[in-house]
Formats: sequence, C-alpha cells, structure tokens
Amino acid sequence: VQLQAFGGGLVQPGGSLRLSCAASGTIFSSRIMGWYRQAPGKQRELAARIFSNGYTDYADSVKGRFTISKDNAKKSVYLQMNSLKPEETAVYYCNVFQRGTNSWGQGTLVTVSS
Repeated sequence: VQLQAFGGGLVQPGGSLRLSCAASGTIFSSRIMGWYRQAPGKQRELAARIFSNGYTDYADSVKGRFTISKDNAKKSVYLQMNSLKPEETAVYYCNVFQRGTNSWGQGTLVTVSS
C-alpha cells in the first residue's frame, strides 16, 4: 500500500487546515486509517483514527477540534483541523493498519505560526 498525503502548510493560530490522504494498492475491508503527527524533538503520536465500521478515536488534545473522515470508494482519509495551536506544528503522517501491517505516507508539514 502506498499513501500520499496532501494539505499541509502554514496557518495562523486559530486557523483551519484539511489534510487528505489517498491510498493506492490493496485496501482490505477490515482496516484502520489514521493520522499521526510528530513535532520537532518529540515522538510520533496518534491524532485521530477511523475504523472500518466508522468508529472514530481521537487524542484528548484534539477532541472537539479535529474531525477524521473517510471515503471508501476513493480509498482516502481526511483530517479537518480547526482552532489550530502553535504547539501542533508537526509533520502529519497518514497511516493504514491492516492484517497486522502498518503502512505510512511520506508526511505533510503543518506549521501553526503568526
């Protein structure tokens, strides 16, 4: 599976961005698609993920501000990020977990700064 992420960029504090990730290759019906992020000098962490049945899971720090969604037909996952904070500056990675295997995209940089 190959993942291509789009949508990163520079945004002011309090602003919004929408990330997109398109998968190519075999995507099984049972899988978890998600977004992780890695800030400078920190470990990669989960931001949000969505299960095949539509169940969503968010990091506590983004609840109420981020929304993850998917389009099965397009094999895509999206992350709508609102009310962004400077500390959320990070490289955001798309992820697919299926049949015991993790696949990662190349990452897209989100910079939150005035």
